[in-house]
Amino acid sequence: MVEKMEGFPEGALGFSAKGTVTRVDYEEVVIPAVEEALAKFHKVRFLYSLGGDFKEFESAAMWEDAKIGLKHLTSWERVAVVTDVDWIRAAIKVFGFLLHGHIRIFPNSEIVEARAWISEGL
Repeated sequence: MVEKMEGFPEGALGFSAKGTVTRVDYEEVVIPAVEEALAKFHKVRFLYSLGGDFKEFESAAMWEDAKIGLKHLTSWERVAVVTDVDWIRAAIKVFGFLLHGHIRIFPNSEIVEARAWISEGL
């Protein structure tokens, strides 16, 4: 499941993944929030936390994640991914160059720092 995180300034979004992340999570939570933010702002900042409660992505969820990222390729000002999952950290290092904004990976222990970085200057 994916939940929208509260307490971010306008122009920044935060999401927390727990358990199994599904295509429906993207269709009902992530995509509408991203589209709404991009209707107001030219660029957005995005924090995605895959903490200790995160288990896995369904393959359809990974496809939705890729589609929303590529659809708005130049719309990401900053992206923070918070996770201790090695394969996710490696994938971001390999594919992160596709995003035109700044991307940083934080360990779960640095969620506060990741939130601060996403919100900085807004």
